[in-house]
Amino acid sequence: MQWHIVKKNGPRFMRGKETGTTMSIDCKKNQEEFEELLRSTKREGIDYVIEDLQKDGFFEAPASAGHHLNVAGGLCQHSLNTCRAGLMVWEGLKTLDPASANEVSRESVIIATLLHDVCKTDIYHRTVKKRKDKMGQWVDTEGYNVSYKHFPLGHGEKSVIMLLLSGLDLHDDEMLAIRWHMGAWGINLNSYEDQRCYDTARTMHPLCCIVQSADGIAASIMETSAEDLENI
Repeated sequence: MQWHIVKKNGPRFMRGKETGTTMSIDCKKNQEEFEELLRSTKREGIDYVIEDLQKDGFFEAPASAGHHLNVAGGLCQHSLNTCRAGLMVWEGLKTLDPASANEVSRESVIIATLLHDVCKTDIYHRTVKKRKDKMGQWVDTEGYNVSYKHFPLGHGEKSVIMLLLSGLDLHDDEMLAIRWHMGAWGINLNSYEDQRCYDTARTMHPLCCIVQSADGIAASIMETSAEDLENI
């Protein structure tokens, strides 16, 4: 099932493309699933990470300010979507290229997909924005502004450092997969070193491609809103 955000009076809802049914983002249920998946890895330091995410507001944060899942709880929902997509890509790789799939563990897929965007935890702040309604009139709507003042360290690299500071024992391929999960979008095209590091990481570690693919599937397919489609 793939879900769309649609607007209604009151809470935000997600609509399934295939059935037209609706469901709300259940922040509490998502948090429980997120934490259960992380703890299933039995990785050293994972409880410290969960504690810091709870304290910093990860589970209430949006996934973006004006794009996919730009609603409260959207960041956790996106992380779960990325994890589901990543596990399916990994399972498919077992058939397509068993040798490469064997280089990646299930726990690494879970950790890298669920935690790739923790860098977004502290950058979104509630605000009121002006936007045009269907009649072309400007109206006030609730939304989010973006500020990088708290810890302006970048994107994927910020996630890696935040996790290490929380005390998580990250493997090399997990750090690289999180660092480069944006693919070419995360590269400084004026930096030869960035380009070489990205290409090398992706070639050496299949997990990098798995996480990058899963993030794209989640953001561009699973989380495409009805409004996004209308504005094409």
